[in-house]
Amino acid sequence: MNKILAALIAGLFAAGAFAQAAAPAAPATPATAAAPAAPATAATPAAPAAKVDAKAAKAEKAAAAKAAKAEKAAAAKAAKAEKAAAAKKAKEEKAAAAKAAKAEKAAAAKKAKEEKAAAAKAAKAEKAAAAKK
Repeated sequence: MNKILAALIAGLFAAGAFAQAAAPAAPATPATAAAPAAPATAATPAAPAAKVDAKAAKAEKAAAAKAAKAEKAAAAKAAKAEKAAAAKKAKEEKAAAAKAAKAEKAAAAKKAKEEKAAAAKAAKAEKAAAAKK
């Protein structure tokens, strides 16, 4: 950027842009004398200015491409992190569901065992009562 700016300023000095702006207006000069002088000075810096503009445009294009590449990489990284977080959450939910199902199955088995024991106790008590009669 500094090189471009320096080249632009050097081109303006070479063209005499600063010198013309600082010089006082000439009193009563013929129009024919002023007309040829202006194109001669304007034609000389046209090539360097175009070169500087092209160089600046190229640098700007490269900077934009670099920024786009960085933005794309950041978006890809964010998407990857989001995908990993979603996978982790899904894994945790699956583990929690499996744990809940296991606990529910264990509770059902315990209840069935208790009911079976209660039924056996009731049958034994009934058998004992029938034997007493």
